[in-house]
Amino acid sequence: MTDDVNIDFDRLRRRGIPEVIYGAGKTPQQIIDAVRQLNGAGQNAFVTRISKENAEKVFAAVPIAVYLSEANILVSDVAPLPTGLGRVAVIAAGTSDKPVAEEAAVTVERTGGTVQRFYDVGVAGIHRLFNRLEEIRSADVLIVVAGMEGALPSVVGGLTDRPLIAVPTSVGYGANFGGIAALLSMMNACAAGITVVNIDNGFGAGIAAGLILRRMRT
Repeated sequence: MTDDVNIDFDRLRRRGIPEVIYGAGKTPQQIIDAVRQLNGAGQNAFVTRISKENAEKVFAAVPIAVYLSEANILVSDVAPLPTGLGRVAVIAAGTSDKPVAEEAAVTVERTGGTVQRFYDVGVAGIHRLFNRLEEIRSADVLIVVAGMEGALPSVVGGLTDRPLIAVPTSVGYGANFGGIAALLSMMNACAAGITVVNIDNGFGAGIAAGLILRRMRT
């Protein structure tokens, strides 16, 4: 047991969102301690940005844990998950954006939303987006993930009337500047009403979508 894990057990009551463990930079023992504390209090554990190597070490100590490799997320559930809040469309420009999109999708599912995934529908072949547009328009909230020049959220925002959360990714060639080009494009989008989270922050987008869904149901 380490002395540097201080869990906020009241977060679930206060915000409707449980304490979430950011796995990057933590030792396996710190993650194990946090998971055990949450589970011991009857709360589900949700670890983001955890490597496969660290996840395997957590398994040895917490056998009920599950690693969702596409999202780099580990979960350990001892209580039912919320359900039935609404539907979120998670839209990714390219296959290379999938890890960030999956982080967003899994986060939405953990907060009670249903997710429909639309991957590899970027502006380089925009007919792929148009082919799924009616399905996308029927969602309650949209999360749009893109790297390169980050144009997809502005296109989707101009064609839909749903709350849209844009996620820039660090995917792209040199002048993408690790996602800064996509971030600035999204912040300067022509379509009005787009909300932008930080680079590669699928988790933040998923939480925001979950909060919107909860508010819509109250």
